[in-house]
Amino acid sequence: MEPGICYIKPEYLLTEVSGNSEAAPAESSESNKRKRADGETEDSGGKRDSKKDRKRGQNKASKRHHPSLSLSINSFSPKQNRPVFKEDRYSHLCHSLIDGPGGAPCALANCRYVHDLDAFLAAKGEDLGSECYVYATKGYCGRGVTCRFSKAHTDDRGVNIKKENCDAKTTQTTFNGITPDLQVRLRKHEYNLDRSKLLIAVAEKIRDARKERELQEKKLEVQEKNLELQKKINQQGDITIDHEAEAKAAEGPAKEDEKTIGSAVDDSPVGRDADRKTAVDFREKLVLSPLTTVGNLPFRRICKELGADITCGEMACAVPLLKGLGQEWALTKRHESEDIFGVQLCGNNPNVITQAAQVLQETAKVDYIDLNIGCPIDLIYQQGGGSALMRRTNILELVVRSCASLSEQLPFTVKMRTGIYADKSVAHELVPLVEEWGASAVTLHGRSREQRYTKHANWEYIEQCAATAKQMPVIGNGDILSFEDYMERRALAPHVSSVMIGRGALIKPWIFQEIKEKKAWSPTSTQRFEMLRRYCNYGLEHWGSDTKGVESTRRFLLEWQSFLYRYIPEELQLSPPQKINARPQKYRGRDEMETLMSSGNAADWVKLSEMLLGRVPEGFSFVPKHKANAF
Repeated sequence: MEPGICYIKPEYLLTEVSGNSEAAPAESSESNKRKRADGETEDSGGKRDSKKDRKRGQNKASKRHHPSLSLSINSFSPKQNRPVFKEDRYSHLCHSLIDGPGGAPCALANCRYVHDLDAFLAAKGEDLGSECYVYATKGYCGRGVTCRFSKAHTDDRGVNIKKENCDAKTTQTTFNGITPDLQVRLRKHEYNLDRSKLLIAVAEKIRDARKERELQEKKLEVQEKNLELQKKINQQGDITIDHEAEAKAAEGPAKEDEKTIGSAVDDSPVGRDADRKTAVDFREKLVLSPLTTVGNLPFRRICKELGADITCGEMACAVPLLKGLGQEWALTKRHESEDIFGVQLCGNNPNVITQAAQVLQETAKVDYIDLNIGCPIDLIYQQGGGSALMRRTNILELVVRSCASLSEQLPFTVKMRTGIYADKSVAHELVPLVEEWGASAVTLHGRSREQRYTKHANWEYIEQCAATAKQMPVIGNGDILSFEDYMERRALAPHVSSVMIGRGALIKPWIFQEIKEKKAWSPTSTQRFEMLRRYCNYGLEHWGSDTKGVESTRRFLLEWQSFLYRYIPEELQLSPPQKINARPQKYRGRDEMETLMSSGNAADWVKLSEMLLGRVPEGFSFVPKHKANAF
């Protein structure tokens, strides 16, 4: 058997007929779709159009400022090739009519929203179902008549209904985000950030004192070597000993009353040797990786239900957080089911990162803050953020020291890769340093920035790095898709305290349950479809049940499906378990739904979404945001 291929049992294989497969293979369909998206046609003879005319991948760098790292809000530009739903004017109903007719009239003379309720309802279209999940679970749907399931909670007059026992305070299940007051204070620069500035100043003094001490130690080491060399040469009769230098060296270290250069040495057990009891125990846990775009709140709820212990929000950049941008603060939201939840920060400036961490610590409900120094995206790396911080150790030291000092009750962790280049790993040098600087835990992904997600994660190197830590937990990450993978990696890396799972959870969210039960679970297509239905319900609760909320839920469902289709049921595999980078042979499922779910064609993913969220808008198209080289 060739490596990198997941072999399928013969009865499920698809055979070639007259040079064409019975059904288009997943990879081929997706590949053809991407070729068309890049502008390659049959008439072109397989030659691509010029770079200028091709569509860019959604996750590729382009010659525009990134809103997360840009210095100016005015430099924002819309993201390319995204299936963002654009509403016409009849999609914006005035808030005075949200609960239907009979309410207080609109108080704004120049209100730009729609006030013709009948015209709005006519343009909204038919309801998508007879039951509104938000109303059924909370007793009140805040989207009112704009809800795509509004008949479930409106009376004969079209007025939005609230259940008698409904209490807005007790029904709140989502926390964090940004309040209007905090947004104003941040935008007007009225938020007091003196504490973070003081912490940075202290960290700078400690760093500079360390550098001076290391310089003096190097000088002393050179002097001792020269003196030793001089002694050896003198014994051979070549030159005369400098008796004055020898006498000084014989006196030993400076006396206590003499003034020494550098910072004082404290022999008490501090730093890496100190006993630590952090507010969060990161040992022997199953951690869900922070995942851009797909690691949203509804997905994290699914993973919590299926056994994840610790969750983390999507990577949020420090600059837009300090500017009070709502779309960035939305990444900090947590659900009540996330009992241990963290926010991951990204940035390139220690002052800005520390200030963002301070605001989060003082205004949000978070259990820990994580720093991303492993992000491989070109746009962030080129501006000195993400994995670029692995080579900017002076800046990294300031960030870790200052953020770790914010609060003893708020652990500060670091997520990194093995290094920037595949042939030059540096994580083994950084792990003991970040522990000394005050980090509560380190997560190590066993690949370099250069490798992205290709090749296999190097767990032998992860073990080497974990062995360098004294008290700090080290969390291993990479290539875990089954209980067998988990046991194999833990055996390879006994010093690793916990495991973080990213792509494995996207492909198979029940992997946490498998690991805890120590056995494989192969859900039926019906069970998997019900999981998608729960995700859609959570999405409607999170993003809204109106037209815009439905389309936002659809977009994120499709992004998730671009990973979910890679799952291969164990009963279909010739030699289970499935490996994360192994591509399957062309196969069919045991039923029509399973075959549809295994398709790599985006058109089939849209069909799945229509079964759950109704027909897509006219002219809708979808291109996955993440186009990884690895399967």
